[in-house]
Amino acid sequence: MPRFAANLTMLFGDCDFMERFGRASHAGFKAVEYMFPYPYETEQLAEKLRTNGLTQVLFNLPAGDWEAGERGIALLPDRVGEFQAGVGRAIAIAKALSCGRVNCLVGFTPKEVPPDKARETLVGNLRFAAEALKKERIALLVESLNTRDFPGFYLSRTCEVLSLLKEVGHANLSYQYDVYHMQVMEGDLTETARRNIAAIGHIQIADNPGRHEPGTGEVNFANLFRFIDDAGYKGYIGCEYKPLGLTEDGLGWLRPYL
Repeated sequence: MPRFAANLTMLFGDCDFMERFGRASHAGFKAVEYMFPYPYETEQLAEKLRTNGLTQVLFNLPAGDWEAGERGIALLPDRVGEFQAGVGRAIAIAKALSCGRVNCLVGFTPKEVPPDKARETLVGNLRFAAEALKKERIALLVESLNTRDFPGFYLSRTCEVLSLLKEVGHANLSYQYDVYHMQVMEGDLTETARRNIAAIGHIQIADNPGRHEPGTGEVNFANLFRFIDDAGYKGYIGCEYKPLGLTEDGLGWLRPYL
């Protein structure tokens, strides 16, 4: 039976962020994820998890200046120190929240850096992060994003992530497979998930088009969940979608799995 985590960056967006924990719990979720914990007091986040009986399953490493359009700095040779400091910051918060997974958004392909140098920097950064997180029993993930919504993002297909995992060569690095992004880029969701289940450390979902809740678009989620279950996936599935209306009104798809 699949297990689901509410992505609080996207769900329950009609209320203050700290109120979303209670809304998620009341809706039946037992776990949450969100993009970044850094703007909030860690103890306040931990208290919200405790009081609402929730497990924190995922957040992202610091990804640079988000408001300025950055979506990761792992490819930038002149910011390796910043990247490594961000790993340390993420470790401290993950331990405080008992969070076992951290995702790395690698960023856009830098135009000012030679491709081989950017790749070398990325591989080195991921090896550093994977080893540092391993010492704290925290898994490192890396994901691909679609180029329609994120033109120029360095990783945009499953094969690119798998190639990177092989090159980094660290057992503590795996694939965050986002169904929405990969439906846009390549489709073939069930076979891709089954074929690569050993490399997948986390799954996120949204329907296409629109990145809304399951049942609003073209993806057959009932079949997808069954195939993922049969393949032996034991992790959480993050609900990283934009509700068409009030989040609770669009959770009919979830009720059979609660």
